Amino acid sequence: MLHQVIDRRLSGKNKSIGNRERFLRRYRDQIREAVRKAVGDRSIHNIEEGTDISLPRRDVSEPVFGHAPGGTREMVHPGNREYVRGDKIPRPQGGGGGGSGSGASPDGQGEDEFTFRITREEFMNYFFDDLALPRLIRTQLLADVPEWKSRRAGFVSEGNPTSLHVVRSMRVALGRRIAMGGDARIELRRLEEVLRQMEQDKDASASELAAVREEVLQLRQRLKRVPFLDPFDLRYRNRVREPMPTSKAAMFCLMDVSGSMDEARKDLAKRFFILLYLFLTRHYQQTDVIFIRHHTQAAEVTEDEFFHATESGGTVVSSALTLMHEIVRDRYLGSEWNIYGAQASDGDNWQQDSSKCRELLEGKLLPLCRYFAYVQVADEDQNLWEEYSRVREANPHFAMQKIVTPAQIFPVFRDLFKKNVTTA
Repeated sequence: MLHQVIDRRLSGKNKSIGNRERFLRRYRDQIREAVRKAVGDRSIHNIEEGTDISLPRRDVSEPVFGHAPGGTREMVHPGNREYVRGDKIPRPQGGGGGGSGSGASPDGQGEDEFTFRITREEFMNYFFDDLALPRLIRTQLLADVPEWKSRRAGFVSEGNPTSLHVVRSMRVALGRRIAMGGDARIELRRLEEVLRQMEQDKDASASELAAVREEVLQLRQRLKRVPFLDPFDLRYRNRVREPMPTSKAAMFCLMDVSGSMDEARKDLAKRFFILLYLFLTRHYQQTDVIFIRHHTQAAEVTEDEFFHATESGGTVVSSALTLMHEIVRDRYLGSEWNIYGAQASDGDNWQQDSSKCRELLEGKLLPLCRYFAYVQVADEDQNLWEEYSRVREANPHFAMQKIVTPAQIFPVFRDLFKKNVTTA
């Protein structure tokens, strides 16, 4: 008899992890939509915290079987002074109950909301669901931290009871019974034929007849002692781990901090890069993130400086692209690296520098990059947007979008990094 052990030591009091997981799977679309709305209302400091999810009561209702009287019935209700037989009674006006729902409606039905809280881990799982780095290629085997995959490798005679292969075990048992009883069955058939002939022969000796019967009885007992299934016959599915090629990626985050980027636009850019940073750190271990801030000059900075420094100045976007190309050439030049770039700016740049940016992208960066995304945090079309539009027409792995309000960050982020390209 097989036993199944369920570890509930991590389950909280009065909580069922299994029921909660089934509930989250059932209402996945509604929860994902609520998470999308929650991101637009948050500040950059608490963007990855858990949240309260409210679902309409009609979405969580379940079918219920009831016992109706059935058939044709005639009933007499005493005290009726308003209606006669055949009248239609209108629906009563008023709300559907005393809950915290939306109150009364024209058809007399009310609606409550079902509210529950999802954890930080669940919030981030829903937020980054179905996202991936486009065109990512697994290039090499890492000796220090390899990735493994499990594959089937035949059968073994020892293993976990849950891995028992019944058909293979019965096949081995059948072969063992045939091998152990083959000679005995041949001899038994021969003696049974001899015994049948001796029983028909009236001149056969009684002692010889008894000896043959004793041999037949011993052979039958010997065959009965061969077990139908022996522990030796059991076969278990065998699985082995083998190393997989691992992807190594470098993501360059380029943010414009010039004077034309006011606090609202910088906040939009920081929100976008925070989502990108959380996405990379949660899904990809072998990924380097390089932060570059630029005004008239570009500089590689730390994560803290990238999100909190207050330095500002003029605008020369090409300085950031030039610095990115230098870093790629010095540290990440090789077939084992997948190079990605993400740039956020308001698009305000010198006309001559915007054309230089296009030349840098088409001539130096895009041939080295797997994917490059540009986000403009301004609605009006600047000269940089016009130059980049020409780049997008000739390069399918270059994408560009606009973000004007915080509510647009989530759909733009998902559109840029949606899992629609097969990764090797």
